[in-house]
Amino acid sequence: MAHYTLGIETSCDETSVAVLRDGREILSNIVYSQAHLHEKYGGVVPEVASRNHIKKLPFAVKEALDQAGLDFSDISLVGATYGPGLVGPLLVGLSYAKAVAYALNKPFVGVNHLEGHIFAHYLENPDAPPPFVALIVSGGHTLLVEVRAYGEYEILGETRDDAAGEAFDKVGKLLGLGYPAGAALDKLARQGNPKALALPRPMLDSDSLEFSFAGLKTAVVYYLRDHADANRADVAASFQEAVVDVLVEKTLRAARQRNIKRVIVVGGVAANSRLRERLLSQKNLQVFFPKMELCTDNAAMIAACAYFRHTQLGQSDPFDLAPQPGVNLTP
Repeated sequence: MAHYTLGIETSCDETSVAVLRDGREILSNIVYSQAHLHEKYGGVVPEVASRNHIKKLPFAVKEALDQAGLDFSDISLVGATYGPGLVGPLLVGLSYAKAVAYALNKPFVGVNHLEGHIFAHYLENPDAPPPFVALIVSGGHTLLVEVRAYGEYEILGETRDDAAGEAFDKVGKLLGLGYPAGAALDKLARQGNPKALALPRPMLDSDSLEFSFAGLKTAVVYYLRDHADANRADVAASFQEAVVDVLVEKTLRAARQRNIKRVIVVGGVAANSRLRERLLSQKNLQVFFPKMELCTDNAAMIAACAYFRHTQLGQSDPFDLAPQPGVNLTP
């Protein structure tokens, strides 16, 4: 008998609902972006995001079930993100998921959003299991993780300040690219010279696997202040190359230090074309990126993680599980 998992993801400004059959087959993966609501503010406004999740979530759930050809009564398991993220948006999705599980008398699993990103790889590449090094890189997170097995993680390094995606958005705003700026900056950078600006590569020369992008962002601020007629494409290309240099070198260093020949890259910044080009060109190393729709926040990866944790690790969570906006991947 088939097992159907309903997944819900509302950690930031995407309202996403997915249905999976037997943990890996995606029957639906609905994602509603709120970018147009937050663009005028230059970033996500938590109260606006929360209210929009409340409006969209019931319709997204119905759409996901309809697309899968199922009813609520067919659902075997409900999973939802409990953190990290914005507390208001998390509360909306978590409360809805617990209510559905309670009404259906089905088990409920709270999913760590960072672990969810790792399960984007689980969905797409069943023939490339752990061990591997995971680079989780997005608007809110940048970290390197040794994945010994699904559910068994060691954080090797993380950002001390801005996440890489956050730096992309802030520099994109300086260049007038709107919010979110990642895709637009990537496109603009293709028209520019990546060697035009001598920008710093923070912490690149140390043996550390930690990241820092605040200083790089500040260097761009000062450059634009002193060069009012700067070529925007050159600035974008130089900034992107600096970020990618750091991400690639630290990832390769982690793989060498741990003697691991397989690397996965997940999260919103995994969609960046230059990062893909640089890492996929590496010799003697298997590198995997999810397809574009599984890079950004989505409920399919949350459902996959919930299914694994319930069926393989026996996890079921109580209905009083609270949102944990600052939770890390490991205790």
